Amino acid sequence: MDIQIKRGLLDVCVLAAIKTNDSYGYQIIKDVSPYITISESTLYPILRRLEASNYLTVYSVEHNGRLRKYYHITQEGLDRIDAFSEEWKEIMSIYKFITREENTNE
Repeated sequence: MDIQIKRGLLDVCVLAAIKTNDSYGYQIIKDVSPYITISESTLYPILRRLEASNYLTVYSVEHNGRLRKYYHITQEGLDRIDAFSEEWKEIMSIYKFITREENTNE
């Protein structure tokens, strides 16, 4: 898959993973991994980028004597998911155009 497309998808997948509940890194990876492969070394730069874009906020909670960072989606993050849904409609239209010849040959 094209790296730029995958990057955009990963960003939105991470936002979707925290859409209804705040979460932390390891849990986000578990929630996203059935749909798309993501590692810790990929996730944390995404989280920093999303925070810098005001799509999420970060806060810490003590867990087993250590601080755990939790991520909370902002209104801008929710708006990004909505915008992606609209963009996806255009992508699907392009996909249908590209594959139309394959469908007529069946």
